[in-house]
Amino acid sequence: MDKPVYILGIESSCDDTSASVICNAKVLSNVVANQEVHAKYGGVVPELASRAHQQNIVPVVQQALEQANITKDQLSAIAFTKGPGLMGSLLVGTSFAKSLAMGLQIPLIDVNHMQGHILAHFIDETDCKIPTFPFICLTISGGHTQIVKVSNHFEMEILGETIDDAVGEAFDKSAKILGLPYPGGPLIDKHAKLGNPKAYKFTKPKVGDLDFSFSGLKTGILYFIQKQERMNPNFIKENLNDICASIQGTIVEILMDKLKNAVKQTGIKNIAIAGGVSANSEIRSRLLLAEKHFGWNTYIPKFEYTTDNAAMIAITGYLKYLNNDYADVSVTAKARLKVTE
Repeated sequence: MDKPVYILGIESSCDDTSASVICNAKVLSNVVANQEVHAKYGGVVPELASRAHQQNIVPVVQQALEQANITKDQLSAIAFTKGPGLMGSLLVGTSFAKSLAMGLQIPLIDVNHMQGHILAHFIDETDCKIPTFPFICLTISGGHTQIVKVSNHFEMEILGETIDDAVGEAFDKSAKILGLPYPGGPLIDKHAKLGNPKAYKFTKPKVGDLDFSFSGLKTGILYFIQKQERMNPNFIKENLNDICASIQGTIVEILMDKLKNAVKQTGIKNIAIAGGVSANSEIRSRLLLAEKHFGWNTYIPKFEYTTDNAAMIAITGYLKYLNNDYADVSVTAKARLKVTE
C-alpha cells in the first residue's frame, strides 16, 4: 500500500475562499466560504473580496483539516492558486500558503487556476469516469471561455478562445438586462427550464471556427428587450421564461457548434467541460445527447467541482507533487496567466 499523500489546496482567485484536503486523489474535505457582500453591487468588488479572504482563510483551512480528520503535521505539501484572478485576492492565498509551508517545512506547489478546472476531472470519485488522453476540454466560466486540447496532465494547447466577453459574462449581463439579481447565470438556467428556446431568435456572432464572441450577442439582446418594452412595458414579466430559454438556447448552440468544429478538426472524440458555467443544466444535457448522436465520450464534472473550489487546486497539486514539481518560496501571484503557463 502506498503511503498516503495529504495535500492541502487553497483557492482565493476571485470571491470564494476555499480549502480542501485530499489523500492521494480522493477528496476528504472541500470547504467553500462564499462572499455575499458583492450581490448588492451587481458584481465582484476586488477590494471587498480581498478583505473577506483575509477574514475567511484561517477558519476555512481549519475546517478543511477538521473535516478531513487530520492535523496540519500530517500534510505532505500545500498547493495554492497562483493565478489567474484578482491580484488582491490571489495575494491572500499565496501569502498564507507560503507561510504555512515554511512553518511546517513541507513543499509549496503553485497551481494555475485554469489547469485546476480541467484537472478536477482526475479527482477519484466513485461515480465519475476519468478522461482518456488526448481530450478536448471546453473551459467555461465568468472570466474564461476556451477550447483546450489536453494531451497529458500538464501538456495543454489552446485551440480557440473568446475574443471579448466570457460566456459567464454573457449569462450574467443578459440577466442584468432582464432585471435579475447577480449572479444571474443560474437564474437564467432556472427560468429557461420552463420556457421555449425557439420563442425568440438571436443572431450568433461570426468569428473563427474555434473562437468565441459574446459582446455582440449581449448588445443584440439589449436592443431586442428595449424594442419590445417600448411596445409592451410588461414584456419581460410576461415572457421571462421564454426569453431566458431563448438566450440560453442560443449560447449553448454556440458552444456546441464550436465543440463540433473542434472534433472535426482534431478527430478527438473525448470531450470534457469545466468551469463555473459547466454547472448549466442545458450544456450538460446537450453533451449527453452528443454522446448518443456523435459517439463522443463525454466527461461532466460533479457540481461541487465546477465553480471555484480548492479540491481542483489540491488534485492539481497532487499531480505536480508526484512529478516533484515544487515552487520556490519566491513564487509570486499573477493576475494574468494562460492555461498553458
